[in-house]
Amino acid sequence: MPVGPDAAADARATYALTVSYRGAPFSGFARQPGLDTVQGRIESALAIALREPVETTGAGRTDAGVHALGQVVSFEVAGAAPDPAALLRSLNALVGGGVTVTGVRRAVPGFSARFDAESREYRYRIVDGPVPPLFLGELAWWVRAPLDLGAMRQASAALLGEHDFASFCVTESARGKRTHRRLDVLEITAEEVLGERCVTVRVVGNAFLHSMVRVIVGSLVEVGTGRREPGWLAEARAACDRAAAGPTAPAHGLTLWHVAYPGECWL
Repeated sequence: MPVGPDAAADARATYALTVSYRGAPFSGFARQPGLDTVQGRIESALAIALREPVETTGAGRTDAGVHALGQVVSFEVAGAAPDPAALLRSLNALVGGGVTVTGVRRAVPGFSARFDAESREYRYRIVDGPVPPLFLGELAWWVRAPLDLGAMRQASAALLGEHDFASFCVTESARGKRTHRRLDVLEITAEEVLGERCVTVRVVGNAFLHSMVRVIVGSLVEVGTGRREPGWLAEARAACDRAAAGPTAPAHGLTLWHVAYPGECWL
């Protein structure tokens, strides 16, 4: 479903897509030969719609099973620029099940969904208690023990601000790399979604290490279930050792919620 050109467009136009997807069908976001990935689906759809190969950049490389409501994907188009509304229709007709393109925007030349992001927001859902979730089963981690949200909030204060988060990431992915990151928000709230009660951990920061949010959530659950005292989380952070923190929470509870950019990124 090719997209008609905009005759007034620049010779090389930059675009940003906002993309939502369910994580379960995919081997993560990043393209991998022979595997079904979100990036692979988007690039295949773009190649058909624009009649040229397109290489994209994502704001976050979500793991297999992780969902997104606000993933952002940037790319450049050689030649005449397509109409955003027409491109949106084409991509949703081509991209296949499990992925929805919710927005198409023109961006300034050189824009990168990854490097120009000011902050990223993730949300992790947990259903606690003896009754398993029905509607949220594919979107939340079922923890059979009740959670003490007060203790979790007390512990979470140790992670706010800029710190070395080496204890909260996959060790191999951080070897030889800088592991300092800044967390601006770490909120733990009870809410109701589709009639089911859940606990939502909302995390906003400038950038995240591999599995960082999932290890933070796994560590907070250790506190919430009483297996660890609230003060333990500060000790785990200071250790800068993955073995000092808690387990990695399951992927299916995590959603990349929103990515923020400076206003001057958009045309």
